[in-house]
Amino acid sequence: MAHVPYDPEPDDPGFGPTLDRLGWSEPPSDHILRIHALDPPSLEHHYRLYEHAMRGPSPLSRVEREMIAVVVSAANDCFY
Repeated sequence: MAHVPYDPEPDDPGFGPTLDRLGWSEPPSDHILRIHALDPPSLEHHYRLYEHAMRGPSPLSRVEREMIAVVVSAANDCFY
């Protein structure tokens, strides 16, 4: 559950074009991205950072990166 109030269906005029640039066909469902949707540039920057961290050049495989993310989320008591 997000602690920042947000519109469950963002209708900001910049949101649709941001989603198009990121290659999404529908709005994101996870809370952190929905919160970033309040500020489309923030959404784009967050997504680009995530893409680089999870899919950019690294000695770690995608599976290893995902496993690290799971452990960190568990340590932080995140349900996702």
